[in-house]
Amino acid sequence: MDRNENHVHHNGASEGSLKLSIAIVFTIMVSEVIGGIISNSLALLGDAGHMLVDGLALVLSLFAMTLAQRPATSKNTYGFYRAEIMAALANGVLLILISFYIFYEAYQRFLSPPAVKTPIMLTVAVIGLIANVVMIFLLRAGHDSLNVRAAFWHVATDTLSSVGVIAAGILILVTGLRVIDPILAALISAVILWGAVRLVFESVEILFEAVPRHIRLDEVVKAIKEIPGVKDLHDTHIWTITSGVYALSSHLTIQDQAVSDSTEILAAVARKLERDFGIGHTTLQAECDSCPSGFVCGISQSGNNIEVH
Repeated sequence: MDRNENHVHHNGASEGSLKLSIAIVFTIMVSEVIGGIISNSLALLGDAGHMLVDGLALVLSLFAMTLAQRPATSKNTYGFYRAEIMAALANGVLLILISFYIFYEAYQRFLSPPAVKTPIMLTVAVIGLIANVVMIFLLRAGHDSLNVRAAFWHVATDTLSSVGVIAAGILILVTGLRVIDPILAALISAVILWGAVRLVFESVEILFEAVPRHIRLDEVVKAIKEIPGVKDLHDTHIWTITSGVYALSSHLTIQDQAVSDSTEILAAVARKLERDFGIGHTTLQAECDSCPSGFVCGISQSGNNIEVH
């Protein structure tokens, strides 16, 4: 199974998990809104707000995943893989906005802490925690996709929120300090913000076609130069098409030789890149110091399909 087929397989497996997670999220969100209003708990209402964002984020992730499975066209030659990255970026921004909102509300309640009905707060929070744990197990398999990871992070931070709400409820019962509710809400928002910023930066890196974080350009160049027949290379670019799908383009300087020998060198480079670095899309142009016939200098390779211009 090549990387494109593997990507589609993971998408298919994650699609059902996303649909089930969406149903769970909106069900729990409604219960937390009702419980938050009755108990007057900001931490619980904040968690409900985060649940709403989670639901929208999961819907966006599902839409992007469905769009990414559409075949490539003459206009979109790479297909619609980047839809998943755009969804991950949008989800990161949504998380940042909701964290700032909870910070603001926490500040207002810190100045004037209201009374909190902790039994109701704890009951709803425990239900939310159980639901979040179920969703974590549903989404964990697709963690290699940035889009699914964004959805996973939403759910993971919601799980942390539920734990925080439960902790706040217990502490309020024990100490009677109502200020604990907004303090816990602010701490939860800080964790949400940290994860959201990471998602945004990683998404932007992919959209800017930066070298993937786990790949070092100098190591790739060194590996290619070790292949017999490759004298040098230049104009080397490595980027991410979507999560787990990596591409490379480069100009190789090779020895002046027969076209059949040159294509074998290019094939060897492609195999090494796939095996050692997980780069499945390669576009290689062979050049030589002296090429009077013009055959070798016009050779390029894309994946395993070799063309002679």
